[in-house]
Amino acid sequence: MKEIKLVINGMKCEGCVNRIKNALSKVKGIENTALSLESRNLTFTVKKEKIVQEIIEKLENLGFQVSE
Repeated sequence: MKEIKLVINGMKCEGCVNRIKNALSKVKGIENTALSLESRNLTFTVKKEKIVQEIIEKLENLGFQVSE
């Protein structure tokens, strides 16, 4: 298990947070998700690191800018 931290730019409200949480709920292999609107940080644990790129692509497809 590896803990991953990402910075998500473009989150402006709880609606954005809910969209991200909904997208992440559909990804298998992601656990312990913590998302903060104030700090724009997303922290989660994955079993396989290759899932991280899939997560980044999903978030970018929602219109957010993601950096590690």
